[in-house]
Formats: sequence, C-alpha cells, structure tokens
Amino acid sequence: MDNIEEIRKRKLLELQRQKELEELRKQEEMRRQAEIQKQAILRAILEPEARERLGRLRLAHPELAENVEAQLIYLAQAGKIQNKITDEMLVEILKRVQKRRETKIIRK
Repeated sequence: MDNIEEIRKRKLLELQRQKELEELRKQEEMRRQAEIQKQAILRAILEPEARERLGRLRLAHPELAENVEAQLIYLAQAGKIQNKITDEMLVEILKRVQKRRETKIIRK
C-alpha cells in the first residue's frame, strides 16, 4: 500500500511540474508575441535612424527607452501619428521627456 501511495504522489508531482512548465512556456510565448508586435509597430512609425537612436538609448537607459516606446505605441494606436518619426523628431521627444524627469532640489 505504501508503495502505491508513493507512486501516486510521484505521478501527481510530475503532472504538476509539467503543468507549471507548460504555463511558463505559454507566458514566454505571449511575451515573445508582444515584443514582436511592439517591434512591428515601431518599425512602422519610426525612420531607421530614429530606431537606431532608440536602440542605443535602450542600452544606456532601458527604463527611459521603454517609456518612450510605450508612449509612441500608444500614440500610434490612437491614430495620433500621421507620418514616420524622424531622428530629429525623436531627439525633440527625448528632450521633452528628459526635462520632465529632471528633479530640482531647492535648499532653504
């Protein structure tokens, strides 16, 4: 009897592990699909030079790049972007974002 119980427990653990692995694979596939969609949208709205600049920004400041990408994708999906964004336009956007991020410390 103990042997049968042990076999059942092992089988149950094995099934649980398989289910967890399957969930992880599904989540990873969803993340991969979302990234592919994100890159496709960015390719559609950014000129090659602007995409390169954003890629370099991602290396230096990943959080800032993610925020800018999210904002650009939102604007594109809302239909606010009519023409492709050039490198110069992206520089202006980054300057505006950078001004908002700066914190001023005033000592009294």
